[in-house]
Amino acid sequence: MGDPQLVMYENEFRQIKVIVDSLVQASNASVAFIIDKNGQLIAASGDATNIDTTSLASLTAGNIAATGGMAKLLRENEFATQFHEGEKANIHIQLVDNRVILVVIFDKKTSLGLVRLRVKKASEQLASIFQALAAKSSGPEKAMFAEITDDDIDNLFND
Repeated sequence: MGDPQLVMYENEFRQIKVIVDSLVQASNASVAFIIDKNGQLIAASGDATNIDTTSLASLTAGNIAATGGMAKLLRENEFATQFHEGEKANIHIQLVDNRVILVVIFDKKTSLGLVRLRVKKASEQLASIFQALAAKSSGPEKAMFAEITDDDIDNLFND
């Protein structure tokens, strides 16, 4: 994938959670997730009690990877937005700043137009947070851990 691993800090996680919570309320969605491109769940909001979030995150990341392959075949950079309509549930998937995936699940209580409008605003807010996290991850804080070797870690757990 080539993307460096992001380090999630508590302050940024809280900001992300506020945005996702607000998105669920403002769009009248059932649930919203932020997933990294490797399929790891970062944040969730709404009622996910009947959803296997681990499988959903993994399948969504695979879906984004597959459509990225299709985009390349068509000489497109990416297909950033996807929509899947079901009988009872709909899924809106948005690639945010080519870093993370925003998934919104909603039903007939809301409309695709409202979800798209709210997702656009949330995506802009999330993009700025993840850009800041990427800058932090490549900054001096990362260098602090660069000097730790495998031997140091082994010695820590051998005591």
